[in-house]
Amino acid sequence: MINVTEAAASHVQQMKEEEGNPSLMLRVGVKGGGCSGLSYSLGFDENVNEDDQIEEMNGLKLVVDKESAPILDGVTIDYKQNMMGGGFTIDNPNAIVSCGCGSSFKTATHAGTPEDC
Repeated sequence: MINVTEAAASHVQQMKEEEGNPSLMLRVGVKGGGCSGLSYSLGFDENVNEDDQIEEMNGLKLVVDKESAPILDGVTIDYKQNMMGGGFTIDNPNAIVSCGCGSSFKTATHAGTPEDC
């Protein structure tokens, strides 16, 4: 299960409104890349594949592909605003190593293919 804070859900809802398509869902995934081997993928999607899992949290529909689901189990997605701007943060209890730039990670069972940050 993925946890989405109220702040993150609210910001995603605002972004959906700007897109003008209320049927969009937030697709959350993992792909190979980054200095630690895996990186997160966030984006809007309105298509669901047969193996996708759909979750709802704070009024937001999330779509997760079958391969990413075990890696993302227990993840918390938040949105933080500060003087430098704002951005999404992802706290993954399954990550055993994260790179210095904070955009890639690896787990005990999934290392991915490291690339430069």
